[in-house]
Amino acid sequence: MVKRRDLLLGTAAIGLAAPRLSRAAEAQGTLRFAPQADLASVDPIQANSYVTRNHAALVYDTLFGVDEAYRPHPQMLDSYAVSEDRLEWRLTLREGLAFHDGAPVRPQDVVASLQRWGKRDTYAQTLFAQIADLAPASDKAVRVRLKKPFRLLADILGKPAPQLPVIMPERHAQLAVTEQVPEVIGSGPFRFVASERIPGSRAVYARFPGYQPRPGSTSFWSGPKLAQVERVEWHTIPDAATAAAALQSGEIDWWEQPTADFLPLLRRNRNIRVEIIDNTGFMAVLRFNHLHPPFDNPAIRRALLPAIRQADFMTAVAGTESGMWKEGIGFFQPDSSMASEAGMAALTGPRDLEAARRALREAGYKGERVVLAVPTDFPVLNAMSEVAGDLFRKLGITLDYQALDWATVSQKINSRAAPEQGGWSVNCNYAAGFGCRTPAAHSYLRGAGQAALFGWPSSPRIEALREAWMDSTDAEEQQRLCRDIQLQAFEDLPYIPLGLFYQATAYRSTLSGVLKGIPLFYNLRKQG
Repeated sequence: MVKRRDLLLGTAAIGLAAPRLSRAAEAQGTLRFAPQADLASVDPIQANSYVTRNHAALVYDTLFGVDEAYRPHPQMLDSYAVSEDRLEWRLTLREGLAFHDGAPVRPQDVVASLQRWGKRDTYAQTLFAQIADLAPASDKAVRVRLKKPFRLLADILGKPAPQLPVIMPERHAQLAVTEQVPEVIGSGPFRFVASERIPGSRAVYARFPGYQPRPGSTSFWSGPKLAQVERVEWHTIPDAATAAAALQSGEIDWWEQPTADFLPLLRRNRNIRVEIIDNTGFMAVLRFNHLHPPFDNPAIRRALLPAIRQADFMTAVAGTESGMWKEGIGFFQPDSSMASEAGMAALTGPRDLEAARRALREAGYKGERVVLAVPTDFPVLNAMSEVAGDLFRKLGITLDYQALDWATVSQKINSRAAPEQGGWSVNCNYAAGFGCRTPAAHSYLRGAGQAALFGWPSSPRIEALREAWMDSTDAEEQQRLCRDIQLQAFEDLPYIPLGLFYQATAYRSTLSGVLKGIPLFYNLRKQG
């Protein structure tokens, strides 16, 4: 008997599974990329997704950028100065910065952009709570006056995680965060070719000749962003066999997230390189909607803990290959000095489905409908969701398993509507490990209620501990505070940790200069 998986592997190996992609831009210098999912939104402030973040990294730029060790460096800035009392920062822009429409980048653009970002991003809200004044200081400089010293200012302005603190024209930055920018105009190394965008299928970028790279050496998010190819095309290919075949035939140059089933096949191809570019991995999460029943009840959220087997979720995502995933993961990235064993018995103790069923009844679950929003065209999230759906059914939860596309799911999970009015109850997702090393940028761990990331958990205790962590400069005290945060997180349960996985990426050997961290398109060279 021939299994479907073996058939797909065979057809992919000889290039029969993939339809022919357009060869209209066959000229040397075109790089074709298959992203993890479709580009559902082009606005990096409005959207909280890695796909939109990766798009923004082509088009926009930030004031600071972090290197491979996550140390911040000036990016759009020529220099910055901090007053002796650390209450005033002066940020001076580099000469020659221009937007894609030819207009110069001004301090007014910077101020408006940061203010729009500050209304949306949970980490930014922490910074803006300490800002007394943000205004142009000259025709090249911005002044930031603080209420109290904020040691992480450069880190947050250079963060590579959604939502990005990108600089856009003032007229766009003055839009409400609920409005998507009408056109994509940044000052980064590539410009967005809106006329060639096909939602659900394609996004196109062209090298911006007016980009002025800063001096130095490139390291992750920092340094000169040299566009070495003339054109970048994103081709959305939801079917893994089709993507694998396209990569092998050379119809695409880079597949961002090959599924575990196809890794052995790709590794055997001498024309393809398979590697992990982000060694901090991805933290998988089961995210609850805290606004509506049944998961507005923390006892019902906690009742699921005895049934969670992180290994089940991780093998669904990353297969059985050793070293591609870890279990026994808490609320902080496991390689971080902030990670601990505090409260971990809730996830590492004996697993017991019956204990979970009993806990659900005792917590007051009465068969309310649970909407699980599943993006079928996003393989990693689809795999996690299938495991979650099976678990919920075994626990006797009344499950509404909604199989949708990623664009629809991304809109749904940002809606505060009740499940009966088109909202959601629970969602499988993940966060980049580098953003979960500390409580500062860990947006899933916030307990800021309506101001928190989708799901909107409220935990005054977590917020107070996080604030104390950011004020502390003592390493031992920071570690103690993170232990307390983790203990409180197991009580309030903003989400359930599902493990950590490493995502391999695959690209043809004709590409060189692939940077560590995330998919970045500057510094890349393509032969042939």
